Amino acid sequence: MSFLSLKTCTLIEQPVAHEHGFHQLILATSGVTELSIEGLGERVTRERGCLIPSSYHHEYLGDGCNRTLVLDVPLELLPRLSCGDEVQRLFELPRFFFVPPRLQALAQTLMDQLEASPTLQSDIATLILRALYLSLHERALLDVPVSVEHASTRARLDLSRIASYVDRHLSDEIHVDDLASLCAMSPGHFHACFRDATGESPFQYVQRRRLEVARSFLLDSDLSLGQIAERIGFRDQGSFSRAYRRCFQHTPSAHRRAAR
Repeated sequence: MSFLSLKTCTLIEQPVAHEHGFHQLILATSGVTELSIEGLGERVTRERGCLIPSSYHHEYLGDGCNRTLVLDVPLELLPRLSCGDEVQRLFELPRFFFVPPRLQALAQTLMDQLEASPTLQSDIATLILRALYLSLHERALLDVPVSVEHASTRARLDLSRIASYVDRHLSDEIHVDDLASLCAMSPGHFHACFRDATGESPFQYVQRRRLEVARSFLLDSDLSLGQIAERIGFRDQGSFSRAYRRCFQHTPSAHRRAAR
């Protein structure tokens, strides 16, 4: 693939699990898709989009009546894109993000344009990526110091309860909705408050905790890599090894050999 690939589709009621060698953006203009990235799940809706970097294992299940935009970004194309640096920053880590009303409207308009003129897919894809980057950057610039209202919200963010829940469910798929419900918040509000309080997203937190536990298993047990992957919520050894290497700059097997 040497161009930006953009398509409209309906994700069906059939589970799909895979990973791929390109970045992927998912936006919906209607319907719901359950999507998890390496064991942390959320819903893709009109209000929630998703960025999936290359090589991250993910699973999804549509409701059969969604209308979804799927944009694929080949890694070899990034240096040639006019907004390549911005796109690279977008895909630094997996994330679910809030889609503001004006971006929802743009996605709807561009989806209609794409269906009318498929040959414009690369131009439309570039416009979407640029608009998304500006939207997320603007939201970051608008972040303000913690107010009284924010302080009250943070008091509801029971980090010890969240940590306990995550540790008890490391082998399971963990949904942001479940973490948010522990604090009586909506998923979007919880995501923003969690990042504000901890400096990392829920995905980063859960991933880091899983890999820290994996490191303990590697050093203190004789469990196989496949057994460790299963115990910390990875569906296969390959995705576990890639995530471990991204975090610790060594493969699990190399880390185990060096410690013994």
